[in-house]
Amino acid sequence: MHGPIGRGETVPPADVVLLCVPDAEIGRVAASLHGSAGLVGHTSGATPISEVDFGIHPLQTFVGDEGAEAFHGIGCAVGGRSAEGLAAAYEVAARLGARPFPIEDAQRAGYHAAASVASNFVVALLAAAEQLATASGVAAADARSLLAPLVRTSVENWAALGPQAALTGPVARGDARTVQRQREAIARDAPDLLELFDALCETTRTLAAKGIA
Repeated sequence: MHGPIGRGETVPPADVVLLCVPDAEIGRVAASLHGSAGLVGHTSGATPISEVDFGIHPLQTFVGDEGAEAFHGIGCAVGGRSAEGLAAAYEVAARLGARPFPIEDAQRAGYHAAASVASNFVVALLAAAEQLATASGVAAADARSLLAPLVRTSVENWAALGPQAALTGPVARGDARTVQRQREAIARDAPDLLELFDALCETTRTLAAKGIA
């Protein structure tokens, strides 16, 4: 086993090579390995596996200082252009301690969009909550620590009960007066978030209606 191999370094011959490069570089790097690697895979979530033999995408967020334990128990989307490639993807996931599940090439972009909503967009949404809290007088140094327990419990309820059962708050209970007060405060204190607030209210109303139906 070799690696990781840095940019510009020579990749030694290997039965399996896993590319962890920007999506736009996958084709070029894969082509450069022709003849020196048995099977080549990539770790992109959205990019098809048309230029490699297999794909494995860890369904986790990484900030750069994680250890190998970060892979233990997480989901890994896998795919292969052949039975051999798919078997390699499953084996890599298993060696990482992850839980592999298959994703067809045509569905990779949609699957990756789900991952972005669940991770990247949640962070963006929490940044908006933090902004509103500080605009309302909560000390900036305290905003995240005060909101974090609410966030954690909401996520745990969603995971355990599903979205309809986990949904609470004025929109879900039809309290239009409170929602209007919230909207007026946002328009005054953080008008850049008003469009986001309106869109989320509409999405929440639709979700709440599903729970009633």
